[in-house]
Amino acid sequence: MAALKERGQATMQASEFPRAVAAAMSTASSLGLAVDDAIVLHDSNKLTLRLLPCDVLARVAPVAHQVAQFEVELAQRLAESGCPVAALEPRVEPRVYERDGFAVTLWTYYEPVTPREVSPADYANALERLHAGMRKLDVPTPQFTDRVEQAQQLVTNRDRTPALADADRELLGDTLRSLRRVIGQRGGAEQLLHGEPHPGNVLTTKNGLLFIDFETCCRGPVEFDLAHAPEEVSEHYPGVNQDLLRECRVLVLAMITAWRWDRDDQLPNGRQLGTEWLSQIRAALDRNGFDTHG
Repeated sequence: MAALKERGQATMQASEFPRAVAAAMSTASSLGLAVDDAIVLHDSNKLTLRLLPCDVLARVAPVAHQVAQFEVELAQRLAESGCPVAALEPRVEPRVYERDGFAVTLWTYYEPVTPREVSPADYANALERLHAGMRKLDVPTPQFTDRVEQAQQLVTNRDRTPALADADRELLGDTLRSLRRVIGQRGGAEQLLHGEPHPGNVLTTKNGLLFIDFETCCRGPVEFDLAHAPEEVSEHYPGVNQDLLRECRVLVLAMITAWRWDRDDQLPNGRQLGTEWLSQIRAALDRNGFDTHG
């Protein structure tokens, strides 16, 4: 279950691209950082740039579409608690900078280390430390069920998911609804979660593994977070409820499958993945004996 990129967000519009880069460069320059060049590292709903020669990571999003202030404040508090998270750029004030309709945040750039293979034990240890730090924080965040509901709404909206066959639409809708109910009825411990701690949101650095992208934070059982990580990771995480983890894995698989059928989804090979994941959902339901019609 690789490529657990959940949201089907469109990439930044091409017409906005040069303005977004200019906003990041001019913001950093105005703060006394040396900026002659910008290298695009990632383009999704946010643009991620490496600014040179100051070597700063800039994240840029349209002001109307971002939760940058929440992410900045949370990252600061987690870093102060010793959590394994990417740090904000220490040479400037840690806040959201607005310029030309964009929100710009500036972060430490971490040179990737090789090999990039991450041991499941190290991954589990880093996630456990992150969760321990998050348990100490009291911040208002949505429940994980709110994220499930977003996927449910997508599945029921034929205009948003026109290519989804009726049988597949029923399968996804039933799976999301029933597992959301079953997991909620377990009444297990819930806490602040990353929300999407898949490998794409983990940096391999000389400082160890660091988590990034906290805009998907939510409250729920730690098994919901573990369901986003490679399966071997959960074998090294203490105290896991295996039945709950199996349910969360199928639930998360149904959620990311729903995003792949969004007409605006921009993930390369997204539709192909969506088709493959539908087959995986059917196999998992059969294997685990889940009844999604209750």
